[in-house]
Amino acid sequence: MARHNEPGSCLSDKDYKTLAEIRAALRRFTHFSENAARAAGLTPQHHQALLAIRGAPDRALSIGELAEFLLIQPHSASELADRLTALALVSRQPSTTDRRMMRLHLTPSAEKALRGLSLVHRDELRRLRPLLGDMLAQLD
Repeated sequence: MARHNEPGSCLSDKDYKTLAEIRAALRRFTHFSENAARAAGLTPQHHQALLAIRGAPDRALSIGELAEFLLIQPHSASELADRLTALALVSRQPSTTDRRMMRLHLTPSAEKALRGLSLVHRDELRRLRPLLGDMLAQLD
């Protein structure tokens, strides 16, 4: 992070306006995402957890990896995994490399729900791409 006395560290009124607009656009997208998750019968945290698991290289995460991805404590990730398991959205399976470790995998119903949500999110991000690109370019 630049310090106030370093070269290039001055901010113009335009910079502040652009930063405010970017932050507002990100909040609008977050609001859109939360509402889409709820409309699909998921909490925003459930949606984010399912997306994290699906996006993992082997489509599975440990509790610790889920906690790291969601920026939550491991005990909170464990409780979240318990709730997702109770909703039949996630199954726990032993790791193929360490049988003591459990890996979280999506169930077919979670895959179906996530697919629909992801299509809607991708469309919304495609709609926002020009706007966000223009705003980010203003920071140069």
